[in-house]
Amino acid sequence: MRNIVNLEDVRQMAHRRLPRFVFDFVDGGAEDEVTLRANRRAFEQITFRSRVLVGVSERDMSTTVLGVPVKMPVLLSPAGAHRLMCREGELAAARAAGREGTVFALSTASSYSIEEVAAVATEPLWFQLYTLRNPEATKALVERAQKAGYKALCITVDTAVRGNRERDLRNKVNLPPRVTWNKLPDLMWRPLWVRDFLLKPQFVPKNFIDMEPVRGKPFKAVWEYLDKGFIDNQAFNWDDLAGLRKLWHGPLIVKGVMAAEDAKRALDYGVNGIVVSNHGGRQLDGLPATVEVLPEIAKAVAGNAEVFIDGGIRRGADVVKAIALGARACLIGRPYMFGLAMGGEAGVTQVLQILRSEIDRTLALLGCRKLADVNHTTVRTTFSP
Repeated sequence: MRNIVNLEDVRQMAHRRLPRFVFDFVDGGAEDEVTLRANRRAFEQITFRSRVLVGVSERDMSTTVLGVPVKMPVLLSPAGAHRLMCREGELAAARAAGREGTVFALSTASSYSIEEVAAVATEPLWFQLYTLRNPEATKALVERAQKAGYKALCITVDTAVRGNRERDLRNKVNLPPRVTWNKLPDLMWRPLWVRDFLLKPQFVPKNFIDMEPVRGKPFKAVWEYLDKGFIDNQAFNWDDLAGLRKLWHGPLIVKGVMAAEDAKRALDYGVNGIVVSNHGGRQLDGLPATVEVLPEIAKAVAGNAEVFIDGGIRRGADVVKAIALGARACLIGRPYMFGLAMGGEAGVTQVLQILRSEIDRTLALLGCRKLADVNHTTVRTTFSP
């Protein structure tokens, strides 16, 4: 896409294309959005220490993630409802990740099924799991992901209840989206989105349409089932995590860790990866920025699991800062969702290429030939690495 030079340009393009209630659904955070803003502000407060006369004519940003080679340290984070961004949704995102040589993580709340996304992927996939109140339904999802060849299971652990997302309340957001009087003026100015949304396939969380008790029932029943038993599994605990560890025969990741004590305890349950995440500021408002707690979690894990981070990453320089503070790689959510809205698969590809270019330039200007040259001496912070 022309005139797109950074991720804020992508966001603004998506803002113009999407109805307000859809844009806010992705862009917004919980309550006063303090944590949402903190994620970004914390990266801006980290500065670099560059070295000169090193010779950086050859640079390499490739790395490995849980033993799998990737061409860049940026992964596509799990996010639901891609179909609201473009018709091909997760299929487009998975293909773009494959094109750029990185991992795509599929959400439990995906618009396309576990099997459909696996069929188009050319690079390793993670399956992100929201545990359901019905343990048999949870088990069925895990077994399907295993059978379809997903390389890692990523369990989200910070959604005991839904965050209070006030933009969604004001916009009267509901799933599936309904055309109500308050939305009509906005939709009239977004004819391309309306056309795209009304075309088949119909927007429905396909991972659930063949589950009991909604198999063979109208899509409305699927949405009602999810509303009653999807995200609010308040009983999920460490014992349940142990059960999932036994069930899943591959790398296990927990996403949503913000305390070093929890990260350390997770190691005792056979966890291979920790995602330092406050859910992009969408759950508990008032949590610190993820990059602020990253160093203490990396220290607690002490190399016994790989540490990842999401939240507030909008520049390739942010990726390098996170790696300097202990991250193996970074996950992005909103940027590639807006890329989908901007241009489908091509939009996501452009987002990843922008970040790739920025990471490469940052490494060169820092005097680093490869990612392994980046460490805690590369940055200056007001918090302890």
